[in-house]
Formats: sequence, structure tokens, C-alpha cells
Amino acid sequence: MALTDPITVEALPDLLKDDNKVKLSGVDVDGMLRGKIVSKKKFLSIAKEGFGFCSVIFGWDMHDKTYAKELKISNKDNGYRDLIAVPDLNSFRRIPWEDNVPFFLVRFFDDDSKPVCADPRGLLRTTVEKLKKEGYDAMAGAEIEFFQFKVPSSPSSSNADSPAPSVISYLNNNPPHALPPLTEGMFGYSITRPTLNKSYYYDVYNSCAKFRCDLEGWHTESGPGVYEAALEFGQIEEMADRTSLFKYVVRSVANGYGITPCFMAKPRHGLPGNSGHTHVSVVDKDGKNLFFREEKDENAKYPDIAHLSDLGRHFLAGILEGMPDIMPMLAPTINSYKRLVENFWAPVTVSWGLEHRAASVRLIAPPTSKPGATRFEIRVPGADANPYFVMSAILALGWRGVEKKLEIPIPPLGKGQDVGGNADPGARLAKSLREATDKFMRKDSIAREVLGDDFVDHYGGTRENEIRLWDEAVTDWELKRYIETV
Repeated sequence: MALTDPITVEALPDLLKDDNKVKLSGVDVDGMLRGKIVSKKKFLSIAKEGFGFCSVIFGWDMHDKTYAKELKISNKDNGYRDLIAVPDLNSFRRIPWEDNVPFFLVRFFDDDSKPVCADPRGLLRTTVEKLKKEGYDAMAGAEIEFFQFKVPSSPSSSNADSPAPSVISYLNNNPPHALPPLTEGMFGYSITRPTLNKSYYYDVYNSCAKFRCDLEGWHTESGPGVYEAALEFGQIEEMADRTSLFKYVVRSVANGYGITPCFMAKPRHGLPGNSGHTHVSVVDKDGKNLFFREEKDENAKYPDIAHLSDLGRHFLAGILEGMPDIMPMLAPTINSYKRLVENFWAPVTVSWGLEHRAASVRLIAPPTSKPGATRFEIRVPGADANPYFVMSAILALGWRGVEKKLEIPIPPLGKGQDVGGNADPGARLAKSLREATDKFMRKDSIAREVLGDDFVDHYGGTRENEIRLWDEAVTDWELKRYIETV
């Protein structure tokens, strides 16, 4: 059976004939994979109807601490009830670094068969279905940057039978800035630097290929120990899966080399952060790009959009109008906003421009690209963002623009014009998770209009929990600054 063929329940016994177990995983709101191994017998019995999966994965944070303010999906009053987890058979893969164990992603449903509002895969599916009802689909691409650190070996860890040094143990006894990067210095696009860790470097690339997370590009980025991966362009739901699973590949492979990959938005002060740039386009049922204008518009309001279709213009307008209201989906953590600051190649305003790499939205279109590659690159998300939420938000806002036939609200940035300057009329994006969450959750938020109250209330509640934990934290900066001065 070719992997491009739909997988049916009836085909599973033959597909898994040499296996005795299956690994299953869902995705939580922080983009973390949550799952388990089940026997083949169990899997075959639940492959069609699904199985019970504890809802607590939507009732606690990334460190398994239940939310201080309990949320509707999972709480004490409902006994942290089970949800129904239904395997997505077409997500089938084998995990090469785990003896080729079969792997499937799941979607979560309530007992009335309604998708769970906060299930990232379900939210994206619901959003895509709006386009499919009109005969359209969406394509996407993702670029993920990440730092890598390597804990120094201790005498005890030099033994071949000893586990790799633990980064958590190291940080319990050392300040964070002492954690050494995989390589030193700033050397983007180096073809020699990867040879210092070539076994690891090629292991990641080859494991991605074996795990159906194919990469189009893989290189060093500017920063100590920083790599960037460009994932192979594809249908938007598959792209979100592959972006999420890419992190799983990297972390799993890195474990064998004693390396800790770090996808947080801004790991180090004074250096660029980790971006998660996301590319999106809309296609018809035959796969034709619908953002490209067949004939150049000589009378376009802005020269930048001379080759952009009316549908593409409305889609862009929708993104620009709604972006301030969905920022927690693009920048989900306290740390996210340390990346979104001036002078570090990161967008800080609602802005756009043809081939403009400082703007929030970079339009990629003729004459600088081929017609079929016309798309928008959303440059706000960091590598810490949940890719399902990023792509859901972009698609929902863009489609709202199409349905309402919105007009582009601001002029493009010209070449040489930076964000935040006099030539940039766009609103400043949120400077903190608190500001972003307040806009996201307000009663007239565009997020509520396009994603629904249930999702906004739940996800917003999880961000409020993150803010509360930050408010209670005492940082190294505070201690160093005030320990003997006040």
C-alpha cells in the first residue's frame, strides 16, 4: 500500500501484521505530544470508534500542574472525565529511532461526537472545512529555528553505560547562561560548521525523511548552536502535523547525542530569537494557486499587489485586521514577547510588504517568485508556537477577509523602511502576553468571531494561568539587581 492511499480500518491487520504494539498521540494546547503505547489487539478494537483518553491534558499546563482557575473541558467537577480519542489513520508513520513502531495521531471528541474545542488538530480541521465547503483548500509551509545546547560531560557520564547528562540537573546547579551552546559564534548558512556534529546533523535530516517529515532545507542559522529547518510545503493540515512532529524527531534524535534542542522564542539575551515563520496560500480543487492574478493589474492601489488576486487581497486584509486579536496563538508564552522587539529581525507592528522581511506579513509574488508560489509568509510566530493554532488563526482571519471582502487597511512598507518608523502606520502588536490575552478575550474580539467563544475562553484561560505563574515568579534579574541595593 502506498502512503498516499487512504488507510482504512479493514487494511490495518495487514498493515500491522508484523507488529505487536502501536504508539498513539494527541496534541495539547501548548503543542506538546501526549500519548502512549497500546497493544495491537487494543488498537484494532478502537481504530474506528476511538477510546477513552483522560481530559486532564486539557486541564493542566506544560508541567502537568492543573490550572488555578479550572476550565470547562476538564476539571474537578467533571472528574477530569475521559474524552474520545479517534485515531487518524492517514497520519500513519513508523518511528525509525524506536524500532519502527507504528505511530498514529488522534483527534479528540466529546461523548456527543462533537470535536473538543481546544483540540489543536480539531480546530484546524474545522477551519479548513469552511474552505472545503466552497471548493477550496489551503497549502502551507513552515520554517523552524532553534538553539541547541550540550551539557558538559561529567566523570560519571563518560561511562558508555551511563545516560547522557541531564540539562535539568545541570541547571539545578548552574546559572542558565552557563549552559554551553552546541557550537560557538554567529555563522548562518555555514557549510563547515555542521561537520563538527555531522553524525547528529545528518541523523536529524534522515530521520525526518523516514518519519514523513521531509525537509526542503536544513542549515545553520545566525547564532551559537542555532539550526533552521524548512519543512516541505504541503496541504495545511498535513503541514501542521509535520511541524509538530519535527520537534519530536529533533528531540528524540538529540537525546542520543546528549544535545538539548531549545524551541523557546528567546533563549539568550542580546541574540536573535527562534522564529517559526509560516507560509500560507489557497488553492482550488485542482491545486491551482488562487492568490496569483492572471493579468498584472496596472491600476493596483499599491504596486506590491499588482500580481495578487482579489481573493488574495481580501485574505491579506483579513490577516492584517485581525492579527492584534489572535496574538496569543502566534506568541503563546511570556518569553515570546522578548523576541518581538525592535532591531532583531522580528516584526513588532501590523505591517506588510512585497518581499519585506521586517514586516509581519511578507508577500511573496511575481515578479520575484513564480506564479504558483504566490503566498503570504507570516513572520510573527516563534518556534514556541503551536503550529495548529498558528495555521488555524491565519486561515480563519484570511477567510474572514474573503467572506467580508475586506480592503487592505494600510499601505505596504517600502524597501528600506523598517517597522515602527515614521513610514509604518500599522498598530504596535502586543508587548506582553497579558496585553495580548486581554485583546484576545475581550467580548468583541475578532478571535471570538472566527474561532468561537468556547475556544477563546478555554485557551485564553490557559494563557491567564501562564501570566499568573509569571507574576508570582522571582527572577535571577530581580535578585541580582536588588539583593543589596534596596
